[in-house]
Amino acid sequence: MLDKNPEQISDNELIYLRNEFSSKNPNIILCSEPFLKSEFLNELINSVNNPVIFLDFDLLYSGYIVSEMIEKNDKVIIYRPSKADLKKIISEIAKRISNGKNLVVIDSFNGFYNIFDDKESGRFINASLMLLSSIGRENGSSVIITAIARKNDNDEWILSPGGRHIIDSKKSGKYHLKRINNNLILSSLNHEESTEKIFKIDYSNFVLS
Repeated sequence: MLDKNPEQISDNELIYLRNEFSSKNPNIILCSEPFLKSEFLNELINSVNNPVIFLDFDLLYSGYIVSEMIEKNDKVIIYRPSKADLKKIISEIAKRISNGKNLVVIDSFNGFYNIFDDKESGRFINASLMLLSSIGRENGSSVIITAIARKNDNDEWILSPGGRHIIDSKKSGKYHLKRINNNLILSSLNHEESTEKIFKIDYSNFVLS
């Protein structure tokens, strides 16, 4: 259910949105379109001055770089995790963000879960996100997690495909990303799934458009 009059913010430079992200950790971006998700992440990365740590579970972002649809950015460190090296990578990232302010992008929840084939996946994923988010809050780093998602019959956001529920906490931010005409719309959702704020970004100048 949507609020009748959510606050609407024009934010072509993503200034207000970055401030919003810095006040919450982790920040979960829900989207139904993989292409749109990658475009938004590219704009977010280009808008920050801090180092960026990118966990590319979906291999989509790095694929765009290889195909030169996205220009390689020297401030971005890309990890392509596998089940064998994921614990080591999480440990390395924890050390990095302990030593300075970073933007951490986990793309995506879907790919994160797909690495595992056992019942311990949820526990490990929760523990990893709690660790990185806790360190991020202490050191000013923002943790962004994407998810290809849809609403179920109970009006709850779930991963698509798969149907897993989206991890949520009182300290996290949750946003729904969509495109309307030439605008990218990022709606900030509260824990009752109502829209609190709407960030409106001009989509026409995006690199991948």
